[in-house]
Amino acid sequence: MSVLPDLHLHYVQACQDLSQPENPFIARVLQEADKNDEISTKGITIKLAGNNHLVPVSRVTDDDLGALVSVLDQAAFVTGLDLAYNLLTDAGAQTIATFLQENSSLQYLNLMFNDIGTSGAELIAEALHSNHSLVHLRMTGNKIGNQGGMFFASMLRINSTLEKLDLGDCDVGLQCLIATSIALTQNKSLKAINLNRPLLSSQQEETTVHVARMLRSNSSLVELHLGKHGMKNFGVERLCEALYRNSTLRYLDLSCNNITYDGVKFLGELLKMNKTLKILDLGANRIEDKGAIYLSEALATRNMTLQALSVVSNSITDGGLVALAQAMRANTTLSHIYIWGNKIDRNACVAFRELIEMGRLELGCTDVVPYEVDGEVFLAELSHGLGKHRYWAPRSAAVDPGAANASLGILPVAEYL
Repeated sequence: MSVLPDLHLHYVQACQDLSQPENPFIARVLQEADKNDEISTKGITIKLAGNNHLVPVSRVTDDDLGALVSVLDQAAFVTGLDLAYNLLTDAGAQTIATFLQENSSLQYLNLMFNDIGTSGAELIAEALHSNHSLVHLRMTGNKIGNQGGMFFASMLRINSTLEKLDLGDCDVGLQCLIATSIALTQNKSLKAINLNRPLLSSQQEETTVHVARMLRSNSSLVELHLGKHGMKNFGVERLCEALYRNSTLRYLDLSCNNITYDGVKFLGELLKMNKTLKILDLGANRIEDKGAIYLSEALATRNMTLQALSVVSNSITDGGLVALAQAMRANTTLSHIYIWGNKIDRNACVAFRELIEMGRLELGCTDVVPYEVDGEVFLAELSHGLGKHRYWAPRSAAVDPGAANASLGILPVAEYL
């Protein structure tokens, strides 16, 4: 049963009952939450992320969780809890797991970059077998390993509530990725999953083959992150073959792989036929001018659904960048494009300045801004991108968390992922 909004008072009482010293950071955040006018009418998120560079904070430890969850047990209006960048270990994971088994109001839980390991992952995954409220879980950066990832793969066979799962940078391995792919052939609730940077020793791309098989039959997944998989052109071809049969995926992240222009040729052919994909991230590959031209041909003539494209750091020179700029003139749907980190010369600078000056490309939708020196046009970098707020979120109320972040602006399912 929810109590009247007085989180700080209940926290002080809980600390006294448990003979636990108050954490000043938690106390301050709860006091601020009590002043929120919407606390009794709308769900709120308690933001206890420990990566505040402006004000030093006492990061949340395992010992702090007992008092905190006893407060949240009585506060059904708290629907989100952000504990990122703190000092939580497997002992803290046990407290969180117990809380998840008993709680029926929490929808968002962010545990990214703590120190939770395999046993902590097992406890949290098992708690989600019976939890029916949590919609979004971020485990990013916790070194749960392959076995810890297997526990979450097993959970996906049972849980029918979770919609977003982030296992990026968690050191998961081959078996976990295969098990997760198999689970997602049956799971009908998950809409977004981040599997970035697994630890893979094989060069055979078995994981990509299994993900492709999953995409042939999965009808719920909207967002898929496969960055840093060591994926090559063979893997891209398998994914493209599967996506001809998939009509739901809207966001595909293939950044930081080993994809060349031969792989992008398959993507170009796919884009000519695909009517659902809205965001494509190819950043930090090596598609070069040929790859950029393959993409521009598809975008200029056939594809009218893609809204955001990232080709950051792909060894593209003027020829490929100008082709993409010309494609934007013909394509009225593509609104976001990110090109920084390529070999930008005079012709590309002029082409993108023209797009910006004519209003075809807004500064908030790209990562470059033109300037002129002695009659020569140059491009400077803007701090914009598809995943600008993937690892942090602005604290200023004046800044929209989705500002200059295409993935948040285009796909609501990616609000926190």
